[in-house]
Amino acid sequence: MRVLILTGGYIDDDFAELYIKNYRPHYIIAADRGMEFCRRRGIVPDCIVGDFDSANEETVAYFHQIPQIIWKQFCPKKDETDTELALMTAFEHQASEIHLVGATGTRLDHVLGNIRLLQKALMRDIPAYIIDTNNRISLTDGVKKIEKKEQYGKYVSILPFGTTVKNITLKGFLYPLEHARLYNDNTLGISNEITEDTAVIELEEGIVIVIESKD
Repeated sequence: MRVLILTGGYIDDDFAELYIKNYRPHYIIAADRGMEFCRRRGIVPDCIVGDFDSANEETVAYFHQIPQIIWKQFCPKKDETDTELALMTAFEHQASEIHLVGATGTRLDHVLGNIRLLQKALMRDIPAYIIDTNNRISLTDGVKKIEKKEQYGKYVSILPFGTTVKNITLKGFLYPLEHARLYNDNTLGISNEITEDTAVIELEEGIVIVIESKD
């Protein structure tokens, strides 16, 4: 099941609407303020999750009139962000792939937190991506292939997620690596480019953040 999470960061409406049409999710979860985009574009989410401290009251009332929507409301004094609660809801619905839109923006604390949340999907072997107009972000701890014809922008940056990454090999890139180490205190993996039909990232120990970017 392809699950789309619309959360409370910045959303470019035109981009997001087209992305949803192309992605064709089976299940849509709006996390709190993510429902504002849904209302603007006439999208009815399958589930709305959050403490509703950031969504407009009129928007909340608007969606309460639609009976088929499932609501999961939480107390504002909670340990999880609304995005994390939406991600856990996706797991409950047996998601086979998860895309998050609205998970980036000006709140860098939330952006970093949302990237860290991708590890929850990684540990369950569920492909998960944070998407915005310029970036597609994912994590990998083994082998990841990127087809050049399907890459998201010109650049691919590969950064350690937490500790040192050991024995990483990059094939099909402008700047290849072979059994190298990536440390979390340098910028070695920034702004690589795919040069072959298929680029391959392989690592034996650790996790990397893979950021495919457009200018």
